[in-house]
Amino acid sequence: MTTTEPGPVKPGWRQLLKSVAGAFVGVQSEQQRQHDFQSHSFLPFLIAGIVATALFVGLLLLVVSLVTAS
Repeated sequence: MTTTEPGPVKPGWRQLLKSVAGAFVGVQSEQQRQHDFQSHSFLPFLIAGIVATALFVGLLLLVVSLVTAS
C-alpha cells in the first residue's frame, strides 16, 4: 500500500492575509509557516507583502502629515 502525501495547496485570500499579517508583525506559528511553505508559489505572498508594506507606509505618511499640519 502506498501513502500519498498531500500536494501543494493554493492559499485562499483569508489564509494569505492571515499569513502576511502574521509575518508583518513577526508573530507566526511554526505550523502556519510550514503550511505557507507548502503552497505552489511565493508570488501571492510577495504581492500581498508589497501591498501591505505600501499601505503601512502610506498610513504612516498620512498620520505624520496630519500631526505636523496642526
